[in-house]
Amino acid sequence: MVFYFTSNVVPSIYTIYMGKDKYENEDLIKYGWLEDIWFHVDKLSSAHVYLRLQKGQTVDDIPKEVLIDCAQLVKANSIQGCKMNNVNIVYTPWANLKKTADMDVGQIGFHRQKDVKIVTVEKKINEILNRLEKTKVERFPDLAAEKEAREREERNEKKAQIQEIKRKEKEEMKKKKELEELRNYSSLMKAENMTSNQDGNDSDDFM
Repeated sequence: MVFYFTSNVVPSIYTIYMGKDKYENEDLIKYGWLEDIWFHVDKLSSAHVYLRLQKGQTVDDIPKEVLIDCAQLVKANSIQGCKMNNVNIVYTPWANLKKTADMDVGQIGFHRQKDVKIVTVEKKINEILNRLEKTKVERFPDLAAEKEAREREERNEKKAQIQEIKRKEKEEMKKKKELEELRNYSSLMKAENMTSNQDGNDSDDFM
């Protein structure tokens, strides 16, 4: 089971989600999307919370209000963290998560520590949590199928982009060729005019 929440504190709507337990979290780690940002309480047990960004956005584009929503949700879903003040929340792009065979269920590492960011939650804000709780939806998604569909969509988008680039290049070559032909024609016309003038001058001299 996966819990979905909606953050609507900014004009763009953002989806936040987390697994019911550490086993669902394993699937979320495995089938995450490139647009996903992972959140967890630093050095404490907590839920693994994910924020799905808009297409083209990066971790640096997360609106402050949405970041606070995610951090509050992570803190609230930590047995120890929910009772503490000034809790650090770590977050990083899904692609930076590192999972190896020797890790326990729910355990995770990072490919690049420098890509891990930290935000501090001073205290629990019930107003935020109550707002998010009202949007909560429980689902049993086919994560593998969803990721496959997303990757297929990405491939189609890239294919369309490549086709558009090729179309523009072809169009540019056509314009370049037409311009070159026009220049050659203009040059030819000038040469003919020069010959005609020269012929006229010869005639005048003869007279």
